[in-house]
Amino acid sequence: MHKARRILFVVGLGLFAMGAAGPVSAATQHTAPIPHPAHQRPAAKAKPAAAKPLPSVTLPQLLVDMTTGNVLYEQNAGAPWHPASLTKLMTAYVTFQALAAGRVTLDTRVVMSRKAVNEAPARSGLKAGESLTLKDALYVMLVKSANDMAVAVAETVAGSTDAFAAEMNATAAKLGLVRTHYDNVNGLPDDGQVTTARDLAVLAIDLRRTFPEYDQIYRTHIVTLNKVPLKGNNMLLTSFEGTDGMKTGFICASGLNLVATVNRNGRQLLAVVLGGSSSRERDQLAGQMLTKGFSGDYKDSGSSVVDIVDNTSEPPMDMKPLLCGREAKAYVTARLKAFRLGLKGSPNYLTDKIPSNTYAATDLGPVTAAAVATGVTTAADTQPAQGDSDAGAGK
Repeated sequence: MHKARRILFVVGLGLFAMGAAGPVSAATQHTAPIPHPAHQRPAAKAKPAAAKPLPSVTLPQLLVDMTTGNVLYEQNAGAPWHPASLTKLMTAYVTFQALAAGRVTLDTRVVMSRKAVNEAPARSGLKAGESLTLKDALYVMLVKSANDMAVAVAETVAGSTDAFAAEMNATAAKLGLVRTHYDNVNGLPDDGQVTTARDLAVLAIDLRRTFPEYDQIYRTHIVTLNKVPLKGNNMLLTSFEGTDGMKTGFICASGLNLVATVNRNGRQLLAVVLGGSSSRERDQLAGQMLTKGFSGDYKDSGSSVVDIVDNTSEPPMDMKPLLCGREAKAYVTARLKAFRLGLKGSPNYLTDKIPSNTYAATDLGPVTAAAVATGVTTAADTQPAQGDSDAGAGK
């Protein structure tokens, strides 16, 4: 009996040993996993990388008394910046010079070339070969900020955009715009297209002083072309009392830019804001500066705008990564949180209700078959017949 028990005990031990050396059951695999060799162990889950801090951008801002030329407030006003469609202020200046010299008249026909109609938006909607008077073209160019019209005007005045851009740069040098250079006539993206808030203020003041007969163009908020309303983007014209100009601009590399002029009780102030992340931010910054200027919160510094030193050693700021690239969402959100003016529960400087000034371009039409074929004519080829009157009626 004892011998039989010993045999059973030994057999049991043998079976246990065989089980340990043989295949492991699924239950055993789950409860007692075989350790991985060190080189086969799963890598530890990486911690998310810390968010890259957004660059700090000091937006150029400038407030100037247009009568004295003295600075009331300035921030980063000498920083190189892309002008975007503020370029068209110089396009207008050079055209006004040509008008004063008798090279063209307000009745000169401006013909849309193929080069012009192929420019990127904003556009007038006219087709190659169609034409309008230079007066109407200036309204469309400055109010709608039409890039095709800027090219057509330049070709009409100087024969080509390259020749016209050379005149723009010569005029910039004459006016002392130290950090301003133009590679094109409308402000579309170009690394070489650069200016500063200081230079823009000098240009705008000289433009208004030298050619006051064209002030009505800057006051206009809507121009109709072929009965289609083309609305401008200077919202201060309809929301900030006394605004009488001038121009807005935007490309990704510049952000939202503005030059605004305001006349209240005979006092004329000019504000420049560059690089806004939204039209709200840009316009409210201008409204805030102008309000503080008129209220006396910003005092006359006694220093002329021309005394601001332009930065000539650095390239222009490139806002494209922050406004149109991977960082855009984070940057715009951060600006929204940091700058609340104009939003519910925050001060709003643009609360006036002002009717829009409208101009109607009426003298439109095709040109000769030869002009349609080439898509461009010169000023000498398109002088109006004796007795023709200015086209369009301001309202």
